[in-house]
This record gives sequence, structure tokens and C-alpha cells, in this order.
Amino acid sequence: MNNEINVAFIGNPNCGKTTLFNAYTGANLKVANWPGVTVEKKEGQMSYHNKKYKLVDLPGTYSLTSYTMEERVSRHYILEDEVDVIIDVVDASALERNLYLAIQLIELGKPVVLALNMMDIVEERGMEIDLHRLPEMLGVPVVPVCARKRTGLNVLMHAVAHHQNKTSDRFEHHHTAGSHEHSHHDEYAMVYSDDIEDKIDKISELLSVKYPNLKNYRWHAIKFLEADQEICKKYPLNLSGIADRSYEEDIINQRYDFIEEIVSEVLVNKEEKSQNTDKVDRIATHSIWGMPVFFGIMALVFFFTFTIGDWIKGYFEMALEWFSGASSEFLVGLDAGRVLTSLIVDGIIAGVGGVLTFLPNIFILFLALAILEDSGYMARVAYVMDGIMSKIGLSGRAFIPMLLGFGCTVPAVMASRTLENKGDRLRTILVTPFMSCSARLPIYVLLSQMFFGDGAMIAAYSMYVIGVIMAIVVAKLLSVFAKNKEENTLLIELPEYKSPNARTIIIYVWDKVRDYLTKAGTTIFVASIILWALLNFGSTGMVTDMSQSFAAEVGRFLEPVMKTAGLGYWQIIVALISGIAAKEVVVSSMSVLYGIGNIASQGGMASLTAVLAASGFTAVNAYSMMLFCLMYVPCVATIATIHRETKSLKWTLFAILLQLGTAWLCSSVFYTIATMF
Repeated sequence: MNNEINVAFIGNPNCGKTTLFNAYTGANLKVANWPGVTVEKKEGQMSYHNKKYKLVDLPGTYSLTSYTMEERVSRHYILEDEVDVIIDVVDASALERNLYLAIQLIELGKPVVLALNMMDIVEERGMEIDLHRLPEMLGVPVVPVCARKRTGLNVLMHAVAHHQNKTSDRFEHHHTAGSHEHSHHDEYAMVYSDDIEDKIDKISELLSVKYPNLKNYRWHAIKFLEADQEICKKYPLNLSGIADRSYEEDIINQRYDFIEEIVSEVLVNKEEKSQNTDKVDRIATHSIWGMPVFFGIMALVFFFTFTIGDWIKGYFEMALEWFSGASSEFLVGLDAGRVLTSLIVDGIIAGVGGVLTFLPNIFILFLALAILEDSGYMARVAYVMDGIMSKIGLSGRAFIPMLLGFGCTVPAVMASRTLENKGDRLRTILVTPFMSCSARLPIYVLLSQMFFGDGAMIAAYSMYVIGVIMAIVVAKLLSVFAKNKEENTLLIELPEYKSPNARTIIIYVWDKVRDYLTKAGTTIFVASIILWALLNFGSTGMVTDMSQSFAAEVGRFLEPVMKTAGLGYWQIIVALISGIAAKEVVVSSMSVLYGIGNIASQGGMASLTAVLAASGFTAVNAYSMMLFCLMYVPCVATIATIHRETKSLKWTLFAILLQLGTAWLCSSVFYTIATMF
């Protein structure tokens, strides 16, 4: 007999659920995928007061309506008999949004414990939550915790241990009892209108007759009123004379009415904060001014990315120049030989170091995005963009993965999982790589500073604007040919604005910077060595003239195709090919290809500009190259992620060809028109 207590962790995305789960499980963690889907499954074990607990971290979900893949996985597991206790991790700073899932979980009739997380943010906003009134209204234990600081963990597990055989406590509402046969206000936390409650009673009675072994007739009756396809198909029932239509909208509205009632009673000082938020949102979410405000904020972000970033970058360049020279002298002193010296200095140091000098620009970009996210503004961006996104067959929520693409395309593609239908997810996956990830920034910075002088910032910023526009255009074209077209409605909570939390921002920025440094130490390191080998070896062995190398042969073969885009130079073509490993490699490759040690320094850029100008490479060619880098084949990591998310080699190849074809076409059109003037 298995005496293990099964505990399911569930909650909205970004509520701190996984952090709390990891605090309990530690190293006793198993990670796999749920059967048949790409959604991640995490399981762990722990002991508490001589009892064994099996903990399961369910996918983040906003409801149990079973629309998205995550919702279906979470609902199916919760409904299984083996779940003993449900821990609903609630983001206390977004109580209204999180309570919708809590009410649905309580209606299941299983033991539920609310873990009230992120209380520090509530206090920071100058608000308080009445921890006595909230459990009275919901009928379940409510335990304040802080997943990051690991506080409240023992109290939460104590509540789980003592609540595993209970479904509800005594309710204390201020309602006037309805006219039903039963006093439902004494039995349930969520009580609907008299009309709906009467229907629930009648359907429950029919279910008890036809399906006597069914558990929780009330929950199933509510699902019948919501016209839940899965439940209606599994338990056929004749509802003629009881339910003549779907009551899902009525039920949703009444749940939110109850949530408003709860929030008004338990959340103190909310009205003052809401008024301040409303004042800002009159402009930030305005139908006309909302979008110019967004683009203005992003322009400001890139202004700081360039001005402050370039100032700091200068010191990085000096350090790299000194290190490169010192390494060269050291190797010569050791009599290391020309091949090894060239590999280390011209290949590894020039390649990896050239990318690392752009770290200040990357850091400031991530810092700005983290501040915007933590302040609550990014949710407004999705709301503002909903009008445009709906016209291209997507909801405003699809813009959130696209926004993540400004940081890195890999998590952006993975974020498409939150979209409700498969068609939306696929189209979002296909257009997200058009967004300028941080890896492309070094290319923009280098080329714009070399060829556009005082207009460098505008030239680089235009890539981000063009990327958004191209993503929208391609999404529209894809929606025209889509087989299954569904109307998309955005349902998103706009949280109160708050001062960004320094700890949250530091963690976010460090994670991104660490990923960038890891990529420099792995992918770019390997790519630099491979490129060095291709450039220094040819059919006759090691060559002193790069034009005789294997890389040059490949580049010259593709020159006629790339000439229409103004990129018919074998060195440029080889650099672009190397960028498939990681976009930052394009810069390090140019450093190696043109033999310029510190390509990001003023002297390095001047030398490269002179070399390119001598071959006829002008500002028009540079902008065409920036356009091509914006749109062409995603990096290897992104390609692998697309294949994992779509589970289709066909769609992965289509994504590659779509990006490559669009990049070549747009660059060619621009170059052809620009050279006419």
C-alpha cells in the first residue's frame, strides 16, 4: 500500500510556483515531458513529520477551462484520484487574476491550500491583505509565503498535512441567502445567481441517477452549463428544458463579481493605488497615443543602450587590445609557432573578445526591458497591440512572445505555448524570429557606427521597428492561408504600476548576461575555431592567403546570388553563414576574415571601413546587410527549439526557408531601389 501523499502545485504563470516547488524538492527532482506533449513535467519528493510527500509542479495556467495545452495537462492531472492536496500558489500582487483559478480549484471539491506568494510586493505598493477575512470567504487555508526568501515553508506544509482530508471550512459571507431549496451559501464559496443555481441542482440530480459513481456532481453540472466539450462527451446527458444555451459567459462574469467582492473586503489601500494607475493608463493604453508612447519608450531605451553602452564599451575595447597584444607577445616568447599563435590570437581572442566588447550594450538593453516588465508596463503593450494583432489573425497576447524576442528568440518561441489554439501558436513561432534578438545588436552597432556616424542610433533602432513591421506583415500573410480561422479575444489583467524590485531586476539581468557569456564561451568559441580553420586551410593545406581557403570557395560560389542584395563579397557571405551558429559570430567572423584584431574599437572600425570602401562596400550595402541579418536564418538554438515546439521537420524547414527568402527579397529590393538614387 502506498502511504505517500500526492501534492500538486498549480498557479498562474510567473506566480513563483516553480521557485516554491524547488525550495521543497531541492536536488530530489525529476524532469521529463508529460506523455504526448512538449509541456515539461517536474516531480520531487520530501519528508515532513515522518510522512512521505510526492510533489508535482504542474504547468502554469490561468484557468481549468481546458483551452491551452497547459490547461489540459493541469486539469487532467488535478481530476485524477491520486491527487490528495492541491497547493494553489497565488501571486498576492495580482490577487484578482489569480483568484479566478483558485475559485475553480475549490469547486473541484478537493482539498486546496492557498500559498499567498509575493507579499513583499504587496507591502511595497503600500497595500495590505486581510489574512483572516480571505480564508473566511474562500473556506480554505491561506498561508503567506515568500518563495524567494524561503519563508513560510513549514507553515504551508503543516497546513497541507492537516487539510488533506478536508474540502472546506465554515464560510462567512455577507450575502443574503437565495431562494434555492438548499442553503448554498453555507456549503460553497462560490454561489451563482438563483437561476444558475437551480439549473446546477437539476443537472446534479440527473447526474446522480445516471452516473451514481461520479464524484462532485456540482462541478460536473457547472461544466455542462459551460458547454465543456470534454465533459459533455464523456458523460452524455439530456438537458432539454434545463439548459437551452451555454452559460459560460454568465458564469465567468459572476465569478469575477465574487472576486471583486473578495478583493474589496480583503485588500486594503487598493483604491488609491488604482487611481494612480488609471491616471497613467489614460495615456499609456490610449487608443491613439498608446502606440506612439510605446515606440517612444523603446527609442529612449536604445538611446541609453548606445550612449551609455558605447562609453563603457570603450574601456572593454582597451582591455581587449591590451590582452590581445600581451597574449601575442607571450606566445611568441614561448616560441609557440605561427599556427598556434594565429589560432589563439586571430581566432579565439579576436572572435570571442570582439563579441564580449558589446556586453555593456546588451546589459543596458536587458536592464531596460527588466524595468519595463517589473513595473507592469509590458502588459499594457499587449493591450495596446491587440487592435493591430487582431487584424492579422492573432490576439494581443501573441505580442508578448514577440516582445520576448527582443531578448532571445529561444524563450520567445517557447512562450508561444500560452496561446490558446494550435494555429496561433504556429504562426507566432514562425514570425517571432523576425524580432531583433540581442544577438543581432552587435552587428547593428558595428555597421551603423562605421557607416552612419551621428545617425547610428537611428539606423540601428530602425531595425527593431522594421522587425516588428515584418513580423506583422508575415503574420497577416500566414493568416490569409490559414485553414482554421478563429476569432481571438484578449483577456489580460493590467496590474497596478509599481516601483521595479531591485532583486528581481538583478536576477533577470544576470540570467541574461550569464547566457550571453555562456554563449561566448561555448558556441562562439567553437565557431571561431571552426571559422579560423576554414579560413586558414584549403585544398593545398594551410594557406597564407585567405582567398585560397575552403571558406572563400563557398563564399565565391554564393556571390552571384547575394550580389543582388549588395552582399556579393565572399568574406561577408562567410560571416553570414557563420552567424547561423549564433548571430554574434558575424562580428567575430568579420574580425577574423579581415584580419582586424579589435574590430569594435575606433581604430578597428576605421580599418574595416577603409577595407570595405576599397571594395565598393558603401552605406547602402551596410544597411542592406543589417536588413539581411535582421531577417535571415535563425540561430541553431532557435531552429532546434522550433523543431521541438512544432514537432515537425516540415514546419522547421519552412521557418528556415521563410526567413532566408524574406531576408534575400527585402535586402535585394532595398539595394536595387537605393542604388537608383
